[in-house]
Formats: sequence, structure tokens, C-alpha cells
Amino acid sequence: MNQMLKRASSVCAALVCTASLTISGASLVMAADEVDEAVKEQIVMMAEGLTDTIIPLSEEEIDAYLESGDDFTEEAMNAWMGVRDDLGELKETGETEVVYSDNQYTATVPVTFEKEDAEFVYVFDETMMPLSTSVNIKYSLATTLKNAALNTVMGLGTVFVVLALLIFLISLFKYIPGSAAAKKKEEKEAAPVPAPAAAPVPAAPAAPAYDDKELVAVITAAIAASEGTSPSGFVVRSIRKINRKRR
Repeated sequence: MNQMLKRASSVCAALVCTASLTISGASLVMAADEVDEAVKEQIVMMAEGLTDTIIPLSEEEIDAYLESGDDFTEEAMNAWMGVRDDLGELKETGETEVVYSDNQYTATVPVTFEKEDAEFVYVFDETMMPLSTSVNIKYSLATTLKNAALNTVMGLGTVFVVLALLIFLISLFKYIPGSAAAKKKEEKEAAPVPAPAAAPVPAAPAAPAYDDKELVAVITAAIAASEGTSPSGFVVRSIRKINRKRR
């Protein structure tokens, strides 16, 4: 705890010194969004010093800074706590870039870690007092594609789970009294069972047709009887039906 308090007091002393340097160096700021070299050096020194202080902090030290009551300090701790598990061990710190815009200085410190790269971004006012800080992870292409694939799989899985749940809920409607599905089921169960269809009655067999020879003999005998002669004297050439109009 004593070591933590010493570090906190040293950071406060550094901020006080920086503020005193700011008052004397504020007149060196140039117009048209340009940064004076002296001011730039001070901002770079502050940004890199804050980065070197934040990265090696332990859990207990971060918790102590979170209870400091200072908005900038708490914001810096929360920003670092949200990304440090995704970065891994520190490798090296790159060259800090300072930009002046809208009466504010923005310092970006690129840092290379074991897993991913990151950028510590600090915003200072015209008096070079820190206003806010953020830590942005610069994901590699492989990590970006991996995250996109995982998000796609999770999205599709969520859709299928929701659809299956909806189908299951809809299938339960028939068990709810008074619902349309339940009424339809009751009507189906109460409907009379149709009687089986009667077997078709076989048609009566057609009368066998008379033999032509027998018909000729009968007709010849009838003609011979009406004429009073012998049937042997008649020869039947053909038999035709004559359609006579009825009067």
C-alpha cells in the first residue's frame, strides 16, 4: 500500500510540474492548427509518461486509482482495464503523434503488445491539462476475420434457436382451451365417421344372341306357313331391318 501511495504522489508531482511548465510554454503555441516544437515535446513527454505508468499497474494499484475521485484518472483506469486482457505483454512503444485542433491537443501513442497492437489517445486543453484518455486496439486482419466469423455463427445460431422456439410455442396452441387450433381439433374429433361405400352391383349378363342360321330357319318356316308351301322352296339371301314410320 505504501508503494502504491508513493507512486500516486509521484504522479501528482509530475502533473504539478507539467502544469507549471504549461503556463510558461502556452505562449509558444502557433496558430493555424500547428504545434510548436516546445509544446509538442512537453505533450509527448506527458503522453508517454502516462502510458508507461498505466501499463505495468497491478490490480490493487488500479483499484486504488479508481477510488482517487479524479475523473481523468478513473477514465484512464477503466479504459485500460477494458482492453489489457486482449493485448498481452508489452513489447515496445512507437513514436507519439500530436495534433492540434479545436483548441485541443490530441496525442496518440502507438504501443506494440504480444497479442495485438494498441493506441493510447490523450486529449489536452490549451493549457496542456489532460481532459480524457482512451485505449484503442488495432486488430490484425486475421483477428478481424475471426471475430466476423464468430459473430456470423452466433447470429445464425440465435435465429435458428428463436425459430425453433416459435415453432414449439405454436404447436402448443392446440392444447389451449378456446383457441382456434383447439376448436378445429374438437370439430375434427366430433365429426361423424362416413359409412363405407356400398359395393357396386354387377350388371346382369346380356342375353345370348341367336344364331343366324336358326333365325333364317324360323323366318323361312313362317313365310312357308303363310303361303301354304314347303319351306324348301325358299332361299333366304339376306336379312335386313326395315324402319317404318309410326302413324
